Amino acid sequence: MTVPVRHASLGAWLEWQESLHPRAIELGLERVRRVLARTGWRGPRGFVVTVGGTNGKGSTVALVDSMLRAAGLRVGTFTSPHLVDYTERIRIDGARVSEASLVVAFERIADALGPDSLTFFEFNTLAALLVFETASPDALVLEVGMGGRLDAVNVVDPSVAIVTSVALDHMEWLGPDVESIGREKAGIFRAARPAICGMVAPPRSIEAVATEVGAALRVRGRDFDGHVHADGRWDFHDAHGRLDGLPAPALEGAVQYDNAACAIAALRASGGRPRVGRDAIERGLRSVRVAGRFERRQDAAGVEWILDVAHNPEAAASLADNLRRRPVAGRTIAVCGMLGDKDVESVVATLAPAIDHWIAAGTEGPRALTDAALEDRARQVGVEMVPGGPVPAAVDLAGRLAVPGDRVVVFGSFHTVGPASLRV
Repeated sequence: MTVPVRHASLGAWLEWQESLHPRAIELGLERVRRVLARTGWRGPRGFVVTVGGTNGKGSTVALVDSMLRAAGLRVGTFTSPHLVDYTERIRIDGARVSEASLVVAFERIADALGPDSLTFFEFNTLAALLVFETASPDALVLEVGMGGRLDAVNVVDPSVAIVTSVALDHMEWLGPDVESIGREKAGIFRAARPAICGMVAPPRSIEAVATEVGAALRVRGRDFDGHVHADGRWDFHDAHGRLDGLPAPALEGAVQYDNAACAIAALRASGGRPRVGRDAIERGLRSVRVAGRFERRQDAAGVEWILDVAHNPEAAASLADNLRRRPVAGRTIAVCGMLGDKDVESVVATLAPAIDHWIAAGTEGPRALTDAALEDRARQVGVEMVPGGPVPAAVDLAGRLAVPGDRVVVFGSFHTVGPASLRV
């Protein structure tokens, strides 16, 4: 008789999951479907929005969640990775899942493994689905981990799917160009269901997959869009009509209008089920919150800190644009920490004109990049960095260097912004 796997704490469960599967990443749905079937999972009974894309996923999840909750719905959200605490990944009405609920889900999954094993992310995804099954929210908003077609989240058939953007990232898994990557991301589309694309000029593969599966594709700039006014208010329009004079999203950055337009288009494409009217949209825009996306803080010395998880060239360009739109009297000091498999050189080169002083921070984990290695790679594009040690030490160094009128931008990875958020 097989002895059930049991662990005494959430930390022990997570440590076991990290070593359970022979590879950290193995895209594919067969193992996930088999294990999920053996748990007895019955599937979601309510409205489901799946959000994929290279950048903007987390913000768009937060916007959809905020609008749905403003309309009176009880909403479950699944996002990844976390900044500080694993329980951030699964929320019901904004409240983080309890460790006890996670352990119950983990036990149920472990008992259903049979001859299969799961990656850390796959275990996480299945735990979220089981937690939601127990909590029975009215709606789910699920963030794809990587790609879409073969991502564990894609075991769920969404009521509406959103692809926010397609850019070069995770190329070793998703393909060498935006057409290949777009095809993978469009794998979350479903027949006869709305599919929202947040790009004005998407890869041809997005349209091709939508046609192949019979999804009802709506493209920003063609089927819906937003126009921003000088005072920050904006107008949205789609096939259902106009929403003029909407309040600005309570998330910093021009790109958040695009993300908000995707969220509104998805909810209005659902045929009024659930009904999310203008009042709920406005309240959702005003109340939305998400950490680590051009998140601004001020320390006791009057120095502004900006935390942003930007880790690829497209996200770096958005961060650089946000910095240019908000000039400061003093210097802009960067604390940069990235993973070794990212396009460090392009990210650094993109942000170089917006940064006056660079501090390299070493990250942790299997794909970590030391401060010295980051310094070497930055030098390849003509950027000189000061080695700052691990993220906490690099943040402390920036704090000592900054004076009132300066700002410090911490960016490059969830592995950088998470630890930094505990120091600022």
